[in-house]
Amino acid sequence: MTSPPSTRPVTIAGLTIGGGAPLALIGGPCAIEDERHALMMAERLQRMTADARVPFIYKSSYDKANRSSVHAYRGPGLKEGLRILARVKEATGLPVLSDVHDVAEVEPAAEVLDVLQVPAFLCRQTDLLLACGRTRRPVNVKKGQFVAPRDMGNVVEKIRSTGNEAILLTERGTSFGYNNLVVDFRGLPIMRGFGYPVIFDATHSVQLPGGAGDRSGGERQYVQALARASVSVGVDALFMEIHEDPDRTLSDGPNMLRLDDLPRLLDEILAVASALGGASR
Repeated sequence: MTSPPSTRPVTIAGLTIGGGAPLALIGGPCAIEDERHALMMAERLQRMTADARVPFIYKSSYDKANRSSVHAYRGPGLKEGLRILARVKEATGLPVLSDVHDVAEVEPAAEVLDVLQVPAFLCRQTDLLLACGRTRRPVNVKKGQFVAPRDMGNVVEKIRSTGNEAILLTERGTSFGYNNLVVDFRGLPIMRGFGYPVIFDATHSVQLPGGAGDRSGGERQYVQALARASVSVGVDALFMEIHEDPDRTLSDGPNMLRLDDLPRLLDEILAVASALGGASR
C-alpha cells in the first residue's frame, strides 16, 4: 500500500499540524452565541481533548456571512466576536480560529486569531487570500464545494506568493445534486500532494445545503463514520463543529456533533490512526 504524502509542519501557538505530528482537532460551536457559552464550550472541549491527548484549536465564527436566509443567525459580529475569542484565549490558553469574509476584516482579526480561515465559498477570492497571507498568520482554506481537489494548488500558490508557507487545506464535501454533498476521499491525498497539511471537516461534509428551505439541513448520524474514514485515508487534523445541544443551537445544528459524543469518537479515530502506524499517518 502506498503511504499518504508527507506534509510540512505548520506551527500554531506552540501546537503543530502536519509533518508527522499527532492528529489534531479543530472544533467548537458553529457561531459564537455569547461569552458565557463560548467559555463553557472551550473549557469542556479543552478537558476532553487533553484527556485524549489530542492537540486542540478552538473554532467559532464571529460572523456566518453565508446564510440561507436573511433572517438566519450570523453571530455577534466582528468587534464583539473577536472580544469573546480573545477572552477564550486568555481564560484557557487555547489557540483560536474563525472565518474572515472580507479584506477589511483581516487586519483586526489577525490581532486576535491564531488561524485565519477562508470559507469555502470564498476560497478563490484572490484579494482575500493575499490579505490573509500577508498577515503571516497560519491560513486555513476550506475547499469550495464547487472546486476540484487539484485546483486547490492555485489557492496554495496565491498564499505562497505573499511569502507565507503556513497553509492548511480543508476538505468539506463536494456539491452532488440538489441540497446534497458527497466526499470523494481521493481528494485528501491529492491535496496532501501539495505538501501542506490537510484537514477533514467531518460536520460540514454531512450538511444538506439549503435542504430545509430557509436553512441548511444535515445528517449528523454520519459524522463519526466519515471522521474514521478520513483518518484511515490520511489527514493531519479533523475539523468538527460541536455543541452541547445541537437541536437548540442557533446555527448549523443538524450537522453538528453532540459534545457528549466527542470522547468516544476521539477514542475511535485514535485507534484507527494507531492501527495504521501513526497519529497522522
